[in-house]
Amino acid sequence: MELYHVRQFHPGADIEVQVPASKSILNRALILAAFGKGEVFLSCGAYADDTRALLGCLSALGIAWRRESGGLRVFGCGGSIPNRSATLDVCSAGTAARFLTAVLAFLGGDYTMRSSAQMEQRPMEILEILGQAGAEIVPLGEPGHFPFRLRSDGIRARQLTADTDLSTQYASGILLAAAVSRPVSLLLTGSRTQGSYIGMTLSLLEQFGATWKREGDRIDILPSPRSPDAVEIEGDLSGACYFYAMALLFSTTVRVGRIREQTLQGDKKFLSLLAARGVRLTQTPSGLRADGSKTRTYNGFCENMRDYSDQALTVAALAPFAQTPTHITGIGHIRRQECDRIRAITENLRALGVPVTEEADGVTIVPAPVREGVIRTFSDHRVAMAFSLIGLATGKVAIEDPQCCRKTFDDFFEIIDKLTR
Repeated sequence: MELYHVRQFHPGADIEVQVPASKSILNRALILAAFGKGEVFLSCGAYADDTRALLGCLSALGIAWRRESGGLRVFGCGGSIPNRSATLDVCSAGTAARFLTAVLAFLGGDYTMRSSAQMEQRPMEILEILGQAGAEIVPLGEPGHFPFRLRSDGIRARQLTADTDLSTQYASGILLAAAVSRPVSLLLTGSRTQGSYIGMTLSLLEQFGATWKREGDRIDILPSPRSPDAVEIEGDLSGACYFYAMALLFSTTVRVGRIREQTLQGDKKFLSLLAARGVRLTQTPSGLRADGSKTRTYNGFCENMRDYSDQALTVAALAPFAQTPTHITGIGHIRRQECDRIRAITENLRALGVPVTEEADGVTIVPAPVREGVIRTFSDHRVAMAFSLIGLATGKVAIEDPQCCRKTFDDFFEIIDKLTR
């Protein structure tokens, strides 16, 4: 197993970095562009494996696109898929898996859906929703998981229901599918019906010309008559947060390109945690700047992170260096992501000598000196990137399988190398 030994970071000049396009925004926009009407330029800069996986599926469906300077040009099929019988591999891309499956069920065809071994372990409850709505799902392995065969003459149900406690991506998949096919009413259940990623999806629907009306937890969607000529895609705030965390951890200043304070991305709530501890946020023309130069110590985090749970790992990595304990709640659903992320937090911090109490939907972490150790990533990109912060602070950490970061951030450890030279 390849190991990356994280060198200790010694603050000097301000940190300035670039991150890839937001996978969450770009893959939603790709779905709307590819299956909508018209030609769209998505101004996105660099992107990573999850987007490459979706683009590979679009090519297999016969949907045309090309890489151009600064972004992607997509030639929408107008809801008429050129190849209505195809084998598609979503690799490890959860957005491609959930969104594409919903769209194909709505638009119809006969598709064999495959994925990486990691994705095969992740439940796909959306298959039950689509099956009840008229699609035929034939398991090619464990029922309710990849791989499977999807056969559909199109979804005709006028109302569907999605449980947001399982994943808000199921709701987003149905919203995206309705925007490129036919009017649908979606009833949201669970505790995350107002989730930020659902809000992100609705905002993109508007940008692509679809209309929607919300009454409580019911959303009515009307398809878009035509896509816009161009859409600007934000930089990935989830990836940027690992660098913004350095502003607090090292009392330094960090600026990340293509990041805006007024963002569609739910991880903006992590920035509020930094601001509450003295980090000053300033919007500049080239990106958002976080100035932690006036901070010297910080208190732990007692937060319900249900709606920005990707950053639970980042908070866990900051917790050993805080002045008081950290208590994270509301993250039980992250046990079902690329790995059991609560388990990843618990096992890795304990291996480094940091006391952790694991709970059903969270963790409690007590600050403690860090001892030397190897971070087990479970092939999860966010585990690798978040725990690199502890390595940067101590020089005592090695990250196994650093290439798993390619899922969302190709050159993450190349940037870390440059920072620690």
